[in-house]
Amino acid sequence: MNRKIIYLLNPISGTSKKEGVRKLVERETAANEIPFEIVSTNPAGDYDFLKEKISSEGITDVVIIGGDGTVNQVTGALRGVPVHFGIIPVGSGNGLALTAGIPKKPQEALALIFSGEAKKTDAFLVNDHYSCMLSGLGFDAQVAHNFATKESRGLFTYTQQSLVNFFKAHPYQFEVVLDNFSFYTDAFFISIANSNQFGNNFTIAPHANLNDGLLDIVIVQKMNKAKLPFAILNQLRGNNKLQALVDDMSKKNVLYFQVPSLTIRNLKHAPLHIDGEPKDTADEFSIQVLKDSFMLIQE
Repeated sequence: MNRKIIYLLNPISGTSKKEGVRKLVERETAANEIPFEIVSTNPAGDYDFLKEKISSEGITDVVIIGGDGTVNQVTGALRGVPVHFGIIPVGSGNGLALTAGIPKKPQEALALIFSGEAKKTDAFLVNDHYSCMLSGLGFDAQVAHNFATKESRGLFTYTQQSLVNFFKAHPYQFEVVLDNFSFYTDAFFISIANSNQFGNNFTIAPHANLNDGLLDIVIVQKMNKAKLPFAILNQLRGNNKLQALVDDMSKKNVLYFQVPSLTIRNLKHAPLHIDGEPKDTADEFSIQVLKDSFMLIQE
């Protein structure tokens, strides 16, 4: 198949790094004799203008040069459009890219664009919010809200905000509604995952698969705060197996299970993030998988 690529590049953020990536893209794509164009990303996430361009010009691939927020906006806006998506990860977390085995180094990520395979990839909806990696309620969402206000958005800043919020963290009340079963929990946070991690290789849902039609749900329940870092570390290390929800779940520090859909009643208005971006919270969230939402070039 003859390929034609649009690269989406944020012209503002990370100017020195992005300029190096632009030159790399121009050089290597030309060397591979693939027609291409570099288009600026849209801060508002409006990519309707690309739909006509993709159709009329025979675009086969849309490659996102950016972080998780940009990946969310572009794949959400263009899902259903018959193109393959690629990622050159230059964000602060790069959760979906790392889950998909996309290298962090731009030159290696670009090489994968040329040689990799496009595979069906799921996403999910949280009410009317589109998410393709990991969303959540509670502690991690509060970190996301604070992180978004900072000028520097690297790993150091994220770690700093996580530590600051740890000392302020408190459990929120939720009702979790599944098919023919519901339960109440006081939890520090709930993660809803399609990809397996927050980003930066913090693997919160080690059994997550990008195309299994299931969401990995991680609920870090109320416990003595001195135990909280160790409980989270156990989850990050993959020490917690997937669970069947049984009567003794109130005795578990972390609940970890898979479902295609669920409802979460947010009884104390815990904050919300969608793919790392802060969003307005709500009383209730209906969450469901979007099977085979888009095609992603990966290992």
